[in-house]
Amino acid sequence: MRIAQIAPLAEAVPPKLYGGTERVVFWLTEELVRLGHDVTLFASGDSETSAELEPCWPEALRLNQGHLDPMLAYAVMLQRLAERAGEFDIIHAHVDWLHIPLLRGRGAPFVTTLHGRLDLPNLPECVARCFADASMISVSNAQRTPLPHAHWVATIQHGIPLDQFAPNFAPHRYLAFLGRIAPEKGPESAIRLAQAAGLPLKIAAKVDKSDREYFDNRVKPLIDGDKIQFIGEIDERRKQAFLGNAAALLFPVCWPEPFGLVLIEAMACGTPVIAFRAGSVPEIVENGITGFVVDPDKASTAIYRVASLDRRKVRERFEQRFTGRRMAEDYLRSYEQVLAMSPAGFTSSAVSEPRYPSR
Repeated sequence: MRIAQIAPLAEAVPPKLYGGTERVVFWLTEELVRLGHDVTLFASGDSETSAELEPCWPEALRLNQGHLDPMLAYAVMLQRLAERAGEFDIIHAHVDWLHIPLLRGRGAPFVTTLHGRLDLPNLPECVARCFADASMISVSNAQRTPLPHAHWVATIQHGIPLDQFAPNFAPHRYLAFLGRIAPEKGPESAIRLAQAAGLPLKIAAKVDKSDREYFDNRVKPLIDGDKIQFIGEIDERRKQAFLGNAAALLFPVCWPEPFGLVLIEAMACGTPVIAFRAGSVPEIVENGITGFVVDPDKASTAIYRVASLDRRKVRERFEQRFTGRRMAEDYLRSYEQVLAMSPAGFTSSAVSEPRYPSR
């Protein structure tokens, strides 16, 4: 099958540091290539892939502080997509809504995975009016709840290559918080829980510009460099040791989490999760097996119980539920479903032009 993967331009594929969607796109693309499919990845030029790379902008936008308006970069991506749309059996987009009018107008078979939160003002009305017939994939059942009437093809949970992380069955005595510093992610709650349990907490997270004030005023004063340590953003190499050595991952979110990639990254390391009951969490974490799904007032008790969980069983459940191969096979079934509903014979006569502006 000839497949196009359309990645966000915020991060490289895979990301150099933090980045969830782009990392999932990388794992999916690599698995599809290994399964023998002809895959083209539309992404930033500093991406790395076994597929054909269609570089739509020289560098990922977030780490290149000198970039122009990001919408210009996405306009270039959409132009390249329009020119090449006829080359693919199916186009799989991960860029929210930007591509839908373009591809629907050209009759190209496509499917969209939505990676973010969907409980947004006016979104149901916009989807009903503009995107009602567009094939959508959710990453959890909880994510799709605000849009019950969208054209959902499937829910496909994320997956990680089996060899991405090695399990560690002899952890150190600290708790971990990994991801992004933002109120909805609950870093303050993680700190309070660690302090109540008398355990060290290591925080590996990025701080966006929009969350800098929150970090400086609410989180930074709680970091003492001893019991509460802030490490900053980490890459994949450091993530293995960070998660694998932790006694547990704290995931005290207070928002409708669409998936929570760090949950299965921890499981891949054999590390159990203590997570607040919100969004996708009950779908991902098996209570009493891969961690504990708790209400905020029960989280401290769960920390004391985490040593009773079998880290080998945590890894085993990861291998059974959350591998990259399973994810790719699920997506292939969805592609076939979308193609069965699409008109045949779409072609493009577009001429290929330069792939992105020179710097």
